Amino acid sequence: MSKTILVTGASRGIGYETALKLASENHTVIATARSQDKLQELSNTAENGKIIPVTADLTKPEDITKIAAAVESTKGLDGLINNAGAVHRQAFMDTDIEVFKKLMDVNVYGIVRLTQALKPHLRKGSHILNISSMSGYQGSLKFGGLSAYGAAKAAVVGLSEVLSAEFAEDNIAVNCLCIGAVQTEMLENAFPGFEAPVSPQQMGSYIANFILTGHQFYNGKVLPVALNDPS
Repeated sequence: MSKTILVTGASRGIGYETALKLASENHTVIATARSQDKLQELSNTAENGKIIPVTADLTKPEDITKIAAAVESTKGLDGLINNAGAVHRQAFMDTDIEVFKKLMDVNVYGIVRLTQALKPHLRKGSHILNISSMSGYQGSLKFGGLSAYGAAKAAVVGLSEVLSAEFAEDNIAVNCLCIGAVQTEMLENAFPGFEAPVSPQQMGSYIANFILTGHQFYNGKVLPVALNDPS
């Protein structure tokens, strides 16, 4: 049965491949990102299903309204993948508080704004999937220079757990995946020369499957998805 899924951060990397995989299985995908050109490329690349590109910045309330209007036109959502994010690598003592605020705005408040706007459009039995990072997973191996990023991604973890309890009465599942190293443009910018063990296509395929089936087995769970040592 065809589903309608919204994917944020869909212009590149994991979000791009997740949207493409869902479309290949004949689902309708509302794909959002700031880059209109890359979203159009995504839409043109999809051979099956339907991709609805919506150019939007999740830090702008007027763009959240634009996304909600696109969702309303599809008559409801079966899944929301909060994948959009930003990373910043710098020693803690050199990291300005404004950087912390920016990463919280993109990685956390963007989820808050969008989820609040789209909750009325989520069908019973739907699934919200928040994408965090091993940088925000308690007890995992950490890397210096990611204090702002790690703090923001840890906030995504806590938010996901609370939302799962609050939305349970509406029969809406909420889970969180803490992703390990994936060979994306964002990873390359933060760690030049590092070779990740997982491709964006592999992770996109995993996430596409999880949004469709994961809530049959999990709710309120924070799950590490990493080949490297998480502890």
